[in-house]
Amino acid sequence: MAVRKTTKILSRRAVLGGALALTASGFPMINRGYYRLNARTPRAYSKRALDLMKSSTVIDMLSSFKLDPSDGFFSRPLSQKDEREFRSSGINCLHFASGVGGPDAFEGALTFLARQQNFAGRHSQVFALVDKAVDILRAKRDGQIAVIMGLQNSEHFRHASDVKFFYDLGQRVSQLTYNSQNRIGSGSTDRADGGVSDFGQAIIAAMNDAGMLVDLSHCGDRTTLDGISLSQTPVSITHSNCRALNDHPRTKTDEAIKACAAKGGVMGITGVRMFVSGREPTSLGDMVDHIDHVVKLVGIDHVGIGSDIDMNGYDDMSPAALAQARASYKASYAIREKADIEGFDHPLKMFDLTEELLRRKYSDANITAILGGNFLRLLTTVWGG
Repeated sequence: MAVRKTTKILSRRAVLGGALALTASGFPMINRGYYRLNARTPRAYSKRALDLMKSSTVIDMLSSFKLDPSDGFFSRPLSQKDEREFRSSGINCLHFASGVGGPDAFEGALTFLARQQNFAGRHSQVFALVDKAVDILRAKRDGQIAVIMGLQNSEHFRHASDVKFFYDLGQRVSQLTYNSQNRIGSGSTDRADGGVSDFGQAIIAAMNDAGMLVDLSHCGDRTTLDGISLSQTPVSITHSNCRALNDHPRTKTDEAIKACAAKGGVMGITGVRMFVSGREPTSLGDMVDHIDHVVKLVGIDHVGIGSDIDMNGYDDMSPAALAQARASYKASYAIREKADIEGFDHPLKMFDLTEELLRRKYSDANITAILGGNFLRLLTTVWGG
């Protein structure tokens, strides 16, 4: 890969401001070969980046409609500003998942799925729910954003038969554990990792039978390797980063990344500051270093994006909501003053990512694979269609 060049980072407020929907034409050229997406942002993108974003199936394998719903986001109609941000993002598919757990996990999972699917259904002019992988392509063709329903914990599976029950309700991805131990296995912040239990083995088998993708993002190291080994179908690490570049409990070892790839799986790289780097400053370039590492380790076919943020990121949450979110994690998460990284904390972040990949001399075909082609292949294999 080419040596990374220094990139001028614009503030979030400069990038936002009524971004218009991406169209085939109509971008004002402000410098030779560079175009502004709208009249109010100084951010300009090359024609090649715009063309790649338009032609690729762009998939974010971990996102959210809204990280902070305290303003009644899910109960009111989508605002014009929010709709513009979703449409202008260039993202064709979003995987929504939450870490529902505890003694009421079954009921909590039902509530989460009902709430998210109700929101998508009420805004069908923007969103389309996903059954099979072909629905992602159909949504892109029809100018909608495909929505994959998932959960970041499998504690709601009381019995193996619950897997098919939730599949029939629309769940297509399930993470085996969140950060802490459950009946299936250990989480990334547990002191000791006992691996996947007998119950967990039965859950993985039921997920394979139903066609539900096994996600290992928050699992402990041994539970991650067990989950890969026990699954009969390819698995995913939908949103994580590389331990070789940052020693954080939410990152994955080279051994796990290699095992995931050998199984035919794909790893999504996040833009969460403390997962990307333990040093300051932390920017988009540091995030793409993780993509480079996976590519060098296992090849271009096994890496994608799982941003782990919504359109604007954690730092745009209300102070109360952000404080509540921070309090829910162990000290080992090492959350710093900022949670987002510069250059990947706004609705147009995938365009900035594409420009950084171009600067590093990735080919068009390889950028298309990273932006979503690899995940589309994986989902087609696991789900069919």
